[in-house]
Amino acid sequence: MPAPGASAQTDTSSLAAPSLAEGTGPRGLRALARLAVSGLEKWSVVVILVVMTVVPVAESLARWLFKSGIPGAVLYTQHLTLWIGFLGALLATGAGKHLALATGELIKGTPKKIAGIYAGSLSAAVCSMLAYASLVLVKADSAMERSLPGGIPEWWSEVVMPVALGLMAVRFAWRTSDRWYGRAIAFAAAGAVFLLAFAEDFSDKLVAPGTVLILVGVLLGAPLFIGMSGLGMLLFWGEGTSVAAVPTETFRLVASSTLPAIPLLTAAGYVLAEGGASKRLLRAAKALIGWAPGGMALMVVVVLAGFTTFTGGSGVTILALGGLVMPMLLKERYPEGFSLGLVTSSGSLGLLFPPSLPVILYAVVAGASVEELFIAGFLPGLLLVVLVAITGMVVGIKQKAPRQPFSFREAGAAVWEAKWELAIPAVVVGAVFTGFATVVEAAALAVVAALLSQSFIFRDLHWRRQLPETLARGATLVGAVVILLGVAMGLTSYLVDAEIPAVVLEWTKEHIHSPLVFLLALNAVLLVLGSVLEIYSAIVILAPLLVPMAGAYDIDPLHLGIVFLANLELGFLFPPVGLNLLLSSTRFGQPLTRLYRVALPFLLIMALGVLLTTYVPALTTGFLGWVRGG
Repeated sequence: MPAPGASAQTDTSSLAAPSLAEGTGPRGLRALARLAVSGLEKWSVVVILVVMTVVPVAESLARWLFKSGIPGAVLYTQHLTLWIGFLGALLATGAGKHLALATGELIKGTPKKIAGIYAGSLSAAVCSMLAYASLVLVKADSAMERSLPGGIPEWWSEVVMPVALGLMAVRFAWRTSDRWYGRAIAFAAAGAVFLLAFAEDFSDKLVAPGTVLILVGVLLGAPLFIGMSGLGMLLFWGEGTSVAAVPTETFRLVASSTLPAIPLLTAAGYVLAEGGASKRLLRAAKALIGWAPGGMALMVVVVLAGFTTFTGGSGVTILALGGLVMPMLLKERYPEGFSLGLVTSSGSLGLLFPPSLPVILYAVVAGASVEELFIAGFLPGLLLVVLVAITGMVVGIKQKAPRQPFSFREAGAAVWEAKWELAIPAVVVGAVFTGFATVVEAAALAVVAALLSQSFIFRDLHWRRQLPETLARGATLVGAVVILLGVAMGLTSYLVDAEIPAVVLEWTKEHIHSPLVFLLALNAVLLVLGSVLEIYSAIVILAPLLVPMAGAYDIDPLHLGIVFLANLELGFLFPPVGLNLLLSSTRFGQPLTRLYRVALPFLLIMALGVLLTTYVPALTTGFLGWVRGG
């Protein structure tokens, strides 16, 4: 289960240029081929991200200066999101960065190799069938006369789906094993699926065993999008419906006016994470609040929460900042176990503040207002930060941690040095809430500010040698999220047609009569699932099911959204495979059992904040109403 942003610090070999030292023989030719393909993919996503940045910024400026936008700007940005999603998914396949259950991490040794062959074979088979289904969609839509502004046929935009998926199927098969027999099994599985697809007379008899095979593969490490698309196509096929129903629903992604903000903010977050932003922010925070009792712990909580807010996930925070703040805590006499727990828990704070990516994704999936979700989440997010910060400050006072005297000169110099990083979230939030820009346009402004500051003002990222790699890694995460969201829409479409949500809702209402009990059950379920599912996966899979259920109990949809996200934030620390626990174990070389122990106090403290958020709606909808009234 890859962490958001984890690839920024680990396993970058898949995006680096292959060595040509093998010579000019077969190995050298293969290296040249890999170099050409990786270069084409990398620069394709870089160009798309640049265009996606320029167009919304130009649209915003044109509307402000000339009172009229650019024709087709919004629509083209939405279609480019589809392209960056599928090309990013292709990069994620090559890097092994697709979102998957954490259960695969529990398998070791020879069983892990066998599980890898099984999961890889399933992935190749399902992906090849998904490519075929997408081709059917493109062929059908090419006969229609729908065009984008400027006369470009709409089906041209769809071509990226079968092409990328076909290449992904080949990559899945090739990555299944480093031995010929493993790869042969994967390619054979892909071929067998095509033969079964034409066995219409047996389709209803193959649904049950096919479902079992897919679910086993997901548990063994196959990407979640493989499981969801495989189940969707299998169920549609069993009902006699074309498997093209799944990519048809996936193409509906272009209808979302908010979705383009996700690749843009991801790009901005990666640029900031790989530049020198973290060091400048740490200096500014230390200068401003290092004088307070327990100031070092307070500084760590504030900086890590702020970094997570903008980068969209705790993975990049722990990996990028963990190595910087841990020595600082130990130097000021904070206990090692406490310091480890503080860094691990603080990495998941800040996910409710703007411009957090999980909030935007939840708004897209649940059909909620992004602006209202951010307002509703402000007090709960602040509550979680304050609870953890107070804990850190209390320990600092007990340990008699040193306090540095406040210096106006150092504070001014540190804030001035970090002015770009501090200004970016302010610009994004201000542009949206003042009406100057849409969420997508504000995200594009953030990319511009991040690129200017990190590559041209501070020159932390060389614009030609390092920046393209950084943007490509950001596109890898975008691809993993977008393709999962797309195929989830296909599976959801089948479930709605089959009235499954209605059945689940009826069962829930029959057994749970109180909204308070429903919320308590929701807390428990999300806490467990949040430790197994990566947060983007959990949003895509669970939100469409829970929104109508909460409506049946008259729970405000915005309150539900904040409770949902806060519980998933807590799930990062829940054993046995909470994401932050895994990341800290890897980053600091500590056994998971020790992470369970040191993170437990923070898990309980944050659980108190989540329970208060759940049962005190004044923190969410009450605050939102007050802001509206003001």
